[in-house]
Amino acid sequence: MTDDRIARVLLKQEIEEFLYREADLLDERRYDEWLALLAEDARYWMPMRRNVKVDDREREFTREGRDISWFDEGKETLTRRVRQIQTGIHWAEEPVSRISHLLSNIQLLEVNPSPAEPAEVSVRCRFLVYRNRVETETDFLVGKREDLLRRIDGHWRIARRKILLDQNVLLSKNLTFFF
Repeated sequence: MTDDRIARVLLKQEIEEFLYREADLLDERRYDEWLALLAEDARYWMPMRRNVKVDDREREFTREGRDISWFDEGKETLTRRVRQIQTGIHWAEEPVSRISHLLSNIQLLEVNPSPAEPAEVSVRCRFLVYRNRVETETDFLVGKREDLLRRIDGHWRIARRKILLDQNVLLSKNLTFFF
C-alpha cells in the first residue's frame, strides 16, 4: 500500500470517529459540546424535495439561496435554537425526545490539499434519525448528508452541512432536533 493510500485510510477512520462522536453528542443532548464542533462560519442547510419527472431531476431539490428550505442557518441561529431547547420550556421538546442518529456509507469525496496534510475534507454519508417522544410519537428520517469539515487549530469543525431527506412531505410534527 502506498503512503498516500495509508494516509487516506487513516484520515477516513479519523473522520468516521469524528462523525460518530458528533452523533453521540446529539443523542446525549450535549448540545454545547456539539455547538463547539461548528466552525464560526458554519452553514447548516436542508433544501426541500419535490416530486419531479424522471427527466427533470435538476428541480428535485429547492435551490440554495433562491428557494425555500427546511433549514438555512448559521452557528448563531443554531445556538439560539439550542438555548431555546435548554430553557426546559420549549413546547416541542417538553418532555424531551429520545433520539438515535445512525450513520453509514461514509465516503471521503475530496481532501485538500492532501490526505497527509488535510485542511478541508468533503464527506458524504447516509443517515437514519429515530425519534420517540411522549408515548406514541415516533419519527424515522432517512437521507444523505454532505459535509465540509475544516481543520481549525488541530481539530475538525463542521463548516458546511447539506441535509437531503429522502421524503418530500415531512411527517414529523416538528424539526426541533439536529441532523
